[in-house]
Amino acid sequence: MFEFFEHTADLGLRVTATDLDGLFRDAAAGLFAMIVEPPPHGRPAGRRVFEIQGDRRDFLMLDWLNELLYVFDTERLLSGEIEVAVNDLGLRASVRCFALDSGSYRLLREVKAITYHGLKVERTDDGWLAEVIVDI
Repeated sequence: MFEFFEHTADLGLRVTATDLDGLFRDAAAGLFAMIVEPPPHGRPAGRRVFEIQGDRRDFLMLDWLNELLYVFDTERLLSGEIEVAVNDLGLRASVRCFALDSGSYRLLREVKAITYHGLKVERTDDGWLAEVIVDI
């Protein structure tokens, strides 16, 4: 589950999940919900596999979202149908990509970067919490 929160001239993303895999999957969905509506759908343009190394979960979240944003910015591909496996050494994700078609999607805002400011990934009594501030 994700929600947005205001942060000065930027926008925040707060994600909660019962496990780390779900946290990283829902963070990706939240990122694209900031950018376009409706969520990625239709016939996929392909599949991408991401392997990101890192033992700090907060930096891993930052790198993960930046990778997805980079693919969107350079290839105009939206990420959907995401399978993520997080472990102590990093993550591996399989992502179905969908072409950004102006007839199917409405751009909501430009996300310029994922920032270190306010970056948080932590265990809670109910599972996991992440907070990320994006530069818009």
